[in-house]
Amino acid sequence: MITEELKAELLTNMADTTNEFKRIFHGRGGVYEGLRHLTIDSIDTIISAAFYFQEENEDAIIQMLSSLINESKYNTFIVQRRYLQGSPTEVLFGELKSDLVAIENGMKFKLNLLSNQNSLYFADMKNGRAFVRENAKDKNVLNLFSYTCAFSVAAKLGGAASVTNVDMSKSALSIGKANHHLNSVDAKGVSFLPYNILKSFSGIKKNGPYDFIIIDPPSFQKGSFDVKKDYAKIIKKLPELSTPECIVLACLNAPELDSNFLIELFSIYAPEFYFEKRVANVSEFKNLDEEKSLKAMFFKRK
Repeated sequence: MITEELKAELLTNMADTTNEFKRIFHGRGGVYEGLRHLTIDSIDTIISAAFYFQEENEDAIIQMLSSLINESKYNTFIVQRRYLQGSPTEVLFGELKSDLVAIENGMKFKLNLLSNQNSLYFADMKNGRAFVRENAKDKNVLNLFSYTCAFSVAAKLGGAASVTNVDMSKSALSIGKANHHLNSVDAKGVSFLPYNILKSFSGIKKNGPYDFIIIDPPSFQKGSFDVKKDYAKIIKKLPELSTPECIVLACLNAPELDSNFLIELFSIYAPEFYFEKRVANVSEFKNLDEEKSLKAMFFKRK
């Protein structure tokens, strides 16, 4: 796709943008030949572009985006070069507020676009959070690998009776508390446990049994979690953590593993649960091979 074709695609995708976070170009899905290295997000009046590999046309793309932004509602343009050490982010023009948030279906989540790692918010899980919000009413929810607790906010806004958030990062849980405050969520019944999940099942069990369990682990985190060998350890514990009618949202974001990886683990280690459906991914994150994209899998206890 040449620069002019990219511009035409952006103009189409920008037509219905609001103040909510929206991916307006997702090259990483492999749909656009020659631009697998590029993603572009619309965040209110900000355009955020990320290059994952250096390409010959990088300067031309940035020049086109600058021109496009100057003719639109946007007033800030940032570029992150993920292929450089430290993944530096450059504000080409405009400014970023210190209290920046991503808005999703009316919810607000803290956002750090200058981070050289994660921005605190994963936009591709939008439909997963909507699913949790729709199914959490009156439930005791366990949110494993909660990170900044976006699932917890969605669950409480959906009427969850309680939510137990578990993540070994105290700083992520601190941001999670702030996200609850941002959304005026009553903290009653919400707990934040800084545990290493694989070593803390007895502590996690104390707030159970749970009616709804969310599992959203990293694919690999050195020294703490490897999805290929450790996911099974969590699934084995589900029967003793859950109520007789428990539902589970099990997530997987490893491109090399397909949906059957989780379905087979459940059939082996927690046969009490049957696979119900896969939650559809956000259309803006379309992938040439959906099995390489995010997998959010819904299971029910028999």
